[in-house]
Amino acid sequence: MISSLITRAQDTIKYSLNLHDVVTMAIEQSSDVKYAQNTNVNYYWRYKNFKTSNMPKLVLSGELPTFINSIEAVGQNDGSTDFLKVHSLNTSARLSLAQSIALTGTYISASTSATRFEDKIQHSTQFNGSPLSFSFYQPIFAVNWLKWQKKTEPLVYDEAQRSYIETIESISLNSMYRFFRYLLVQTNYNLAESNLKNSTINLKIAQTKKDIGSISDNNYARNELAVLNATKALNRARMDLKNADFELKSYIGLPLDRKIDLQMPLNITLFEIDSKKALEEANANRKEGSAYKRRLIEADRNLVSAKRSTGLSATLQGSYGLANRANDLPGIYKDAPLQQYLGLNLSIPILDWGASASAVKLAESSRNLVIYEVEKDRTDFERSILVQVEQFSLLKDQLITAKEADKVAANGYLIALKQFQNGETTITDLNIALSERDNAKRDYIYSLQSYWEAYYKLRILTLYDFETNQKIGYVNPLLSKSK
Repeated sequence: MISSLITRAQDTIKYSLNLHDVVTMAIEQSSDVKYAQNTNVNYYWRYKNFKTSNMPKLVLSGELPTFINSIEAVGQNDGSTDFLKVHSLNTSARLSLAQSIALTGTYISASTSATRFEDKIQHSTQFNGSPLSFSFYQPIFAVNWLKWQKKTEPLVYDEAQRSYIETIESISLNSMYRFFRYLLVQTNYNLAESNLKNSTINLKIAQTKKDIGSISDNNYARNELAVLNATKALNRARMDLKNADFELKSYIGLPLDRKIDLQMPLNITLFEIDSKKALEEANANRKEGSAYKRRLIEADRNLVSAKRSTGLSATLQGSYGLANRANDLPGIYKDAPLQQYLGLNLSIPILDWGASASAVKLAESSRNLVIYEVEKDRTDFERSILVQVEQFSLLKDQLITAKEADKVAANGYLIALKQFQNGETTITDLNIALSERDNAKRDYIYSLQSYWEAYYKLRILTLYDFETNQKIGYVNPLLSKSK
């Protein structure tokens, strides 16, 4: 009983929402913002993984006791092989510390290990191992991928952070579009209701005049037609309002049973924007700044890779340490002999029918193309900012004019309605005044939408709030929880 009363009470409540409310809801609870937050978290862990991958790694590995009881091939002292029964128990352990050096592409490691071998047939036990060993692996003439990653990965992460802010601002823009779609349909519905009400009153007045013979059948029929047209317009507006209501609520994450009433966003601050300031903020805040750098670095990397993968390649490997064997575990750490290894592997292309040269030329051409594209994209990006600043400045006069026209048309309709009801004008003149009022109201809403569209687009292009003179930033709640 209580829940039904609450539901019935909620059905009668209308929540008044302005543009700021709708944008805030979209930023906080829309499905688009959830996707943006999860994408941002993914890039955070990608960057975290990159940073930790270059840290030293301490690994303990080994074999748990391995039991063998079978016939196996066993090498003899004279070099021959004999198949003998093997019955043994083996155990080993290894502790290693490894590190990659991004500056040179070198892989170095230090380790200590021990192995226990127990022969069940001979009833003997032996130990061998390396008390301490150092090794390195150094590619020569090859691409140092670690070095290039150290240049590009921070830029990729920086792009992701800026892209997240840009996505949130794009959500604001999309919610603004849905807000004005709903507002226009809501205005059309309110106008249709008012038109039907006035047309019904006019028909009653016409009926009274018809009864006393002061109106022609033709004029009376026009009043009847006006009521029918107003009824059809109201039905269309009601369906449009339901569709716009579903679209807006679905996007901003508002329950569909919540009744809302949108308020005209009249709290507009008309301010000037310096185009030079807009360019500075865009270059400093947008992801394009990092993206241009990354694309040029990747083009250089691909050229270096093409040059080095088609010529002489070499790898230098080496190890230095101690190794020993004994009948007990402490014995391998006593007077352990020194072991050393140094090797150089070479690969020299002799004949490839021009494949190497063409691969290098292709990489050079691709790099030049990237340089051209980056310069073109940078020019287009800066031009789009200047155009948006200019459009924003021009919208002020248009907005003021549309607001004044809306007032004049509304007053004109009220005057025409009164004159018609007093018999001082025709229904044709009233319909003209009605059309002018409706068009002026819609034009005013379109002008408001154009202003806010330019406002949010300027925020997206610069990631800067010129109204408060501060950079735009958002904290990802999912990221703060996952750290």
